[in-house]
Amino acid sequence: MSDGIFDERHATNYDEFSPGDPAMLATMVEVLAELAGDGRALEFASGTGRVALPLQATGVEVHGIELSRPMHAQQLKKPGGDRVPVTIGDMTTTRLEGAFRVVFLVYNTIGNLLTQDEQVECFRNAAAHLEPGGHFVIEMNIPPLIRLAPGERHVVFDRSDTHVGIDEFDRVNQRLVSHHVWSFPDGTAETFDTPQRYLWPAEMDLMARIAGMELTHRWGDWDRSDFTDDSPSAVSVWTKP
Repeated sequence: MSDGIFDERHATNYDEFSPGDPAMLATMVEVLAELAGDGRALEFASGTGRVALPLQATGVEVHGIELSRPMHAQQLKKPGGDRVPVTIGDMTTTRLEGAFRVVFLVYNTIGNLLTQDEQVECFRNAAAHLEPGGHFVIEMNIPPLIRLAPGERHVVFDRSDTHVGIDEFDRVNQRLVSHHVWSFPDGTAETFDTPQRYLWPAEMDLMARIAGMELTHRWGDWDRSDFTDDSPSAVSVWTKP
C-alpha cells in the first residue's frame, strides 16, 4: 500500500507548513465533541493527530483511519499520540469494528480522492461505520472558479513572505493541483504539489443520499455561521436515519 503524496519528507514538515488557526481548531473540536456526545468518533485521514488528539482530550473515544504511515508516525511522537488507535488503510474501503456516533473528514481532505467513484465510496464507508442517528461531517473549500477569467486556470490562494500557494484548475475534469512554495531565511525553498478532485455541496448531498444519509446542517465555518454565496468553505453534517 502506497503512502500517497504524504511521504516521509512531507509528513515531517506537515504541521509546520500547515499549522491552521488554533482558535478555529478549538471551535472545530468543540463542535465534534458535541456531535459525538457520549459516543465514539472516527476520523478519516487522521494524519498527524492534529484534530484527533485534542478531541480525545475532551473525553471522546477517538479512532482513526490513515493511509500514510509517515503521517501516523508523526502522531505517535506527540504527547498522548498512542492513545488514539489508528488503522493504516484507505478511507474508502477500510472497515473498523463497532459503530460510531460521528465520522469526520476535515481540512478539505475529501478532495484527495481523485475520482467521483472513490468519493461516493467514502460516503458509503462513513455510513457503514455510523450508528443510527450518527453524523458524517466534512469540511471542504468551495472552489473559487468565479475568480477565473476566461482562459485562465490559476488562482493565488495565499501569498506571504514565506509561502505562495496557487491552485491550478482543470474545469473539464473537475480536478485541480495545489502548488505550494515555502521559502526560508537561509535561501532554500520547499515545494509541494497536491492533486485533488474538487466537488460542490450539492454533489456531496447526492453522495450522502446514495449512502443513505440526509443533510442536517451546513455552515460557512466551524463557528456555525450561515453558509452563503460568499462562503469560501462549508462544514456539512449528514445524519444516518
